[in-house]
Amino acid sequence: MIEIEATILWARGSEEAFADNRYSRVHRWRFDGGVEVPASSSPHIVPLPYSSPDNVDPEEAYLASLSSCHMLTFLAIAAKRGFVVDRYVDRAGAVMEKNARGKLVVSKATLQPVVVYRGRVPTSDEDEVLHHAAHEECFLANSVLTEITVVPTSTAADA
Repeated sequence: MIEIEATILWARGSEEAFADNRYSRVHRWRFDGGVEVPASSSPHIVPLPYSSPDNVDPEEAYLASLSSCHMLTFLAIAAKRGFVVDRYVDRAGAVMEKNARGKLVVSKATLQPVVVYRGRVPTSDEDEVLHHAAHEECFLANSVLTEITVVPTSTAADA
């Protein structure tokens, strides 16, 4: 078993009544290595000035976590199979919509990794197998109900 920890820090401003729902949702995430990330509710959910578009919101962090987990798993599998990856960039996207119970959920996430290889580039079939294996082994993909689609692009590095 692996235990994971994060600390979420928020405090009401002295001038904020709170009960009127006019309070800042800006807060911080502190992780075990000491890194702090400025966080907020999404301005799509809570209007300005009560949220901050400059901070990471939970929905963005959720998508980034899915993408990061896929990437880390993919890199490990590619290395084990003898491929050399020079670069990996994913412009991931997600959709929030109401589910059958009328609750707003992150229903779909699309990962679009562009992978640059040094030396041998996998065939499209091998690439599909690598990404499928990464998706099947990703801890987070195995932990969520969100439909996750992976649309990879692979290229060779310039020699």
